[in-house]
Amino acid sequence: MQLRVGFEMIYRCAQPTPMMLALSIHPERADDLVVPDRLVSDPVVPTSSYLDLFGNRCSRLVAPQGRIVLSSDAVVNDNGAPDLVARSAPQNTVEALPAATLVYLLGSRYCETELLSDIAWQLFGSVPAGWARVQAICDYVHRHIEFGYTHARHTRTASEAHAEGRGVCRDYAHLAITLCRCMDIPARYCTGYLGDVGTEPPYGPMDFAAWFEAYLGDRWYTFDARNNKPRIGRVLIARGRDACDVALSTTFGPNKLEGFRVWTDVAVTA
Repeated sequence: MQLRVGFEMIYRCAQPTPMMLALSIHPERADDLVVPDRLVSDPVVPTSSYLDLFGNRCSRLVAPQGRIVLSSDAVVNDNGAPDLVARSAPQNTVEALPAATLVYLLGSRYCETELLSDIAWQLFGSVPAGWARVQAICDYVHRHIEFGYTHARHTRTASEAHAEGRGVCRDYAHLAITLCRCMDIPARYCTGYLGDVGTEPPYGPMDFAAWFEAYLGDRWYTFDARNNKPRIGRVLIARGRDACDVALSTTFGPNKLEGFRVWTDVAVTA
């Protein structure tokens, strides 16, 4: 199966504005790219790329004063398999965890473990450790948060999402990540493309998606508290501690986002 994925973002800047962008498909999918996800700007401006501390491919540019359109359109090979389910995956003791996973046990900008630790242990302390515990967390978050695009707020933290009981996919991910970390399970935030392959209509508007990965046994596994079922056709863009690490765009000057489109479709092949 091939997926056509891409975006168009239109900014208006009051002055020349440096930008950092996390909009490139993750390097682990590089071999799957049939048509590369080249970042295009209109007007054309010099752009450079780099790998951040989490291994994400990012871009830098200076947007001119006025209007700039940023876009990309790629085709990606995908095996068409749903997210892996491994119900026997065990939970590690903290002392046995690989050093590289330990940062994903700590509190972060949107994941305040210190505020939700007691609640987490009350809710999940009696649930068997391992896959069952992470799934129980996903089930709880899926039920607890009411989804709605009108609920979006870029400053909402996990504890606020828990208190308010509403949000968008990033809020589901942040709350599930925080509860996992409170239960000594490393968890990290993921953002990328996720279309409607294998799901029933009606379909909502397309957007970038957020999910998370939990470390069980000897590897990371994908979980999605928003959809709460294995999905087909995830295309990872970036991973980090939370959404702060993988912001689609970070700008250094006044600007307005005037247009935003995302597409994720099965590509039509000859």
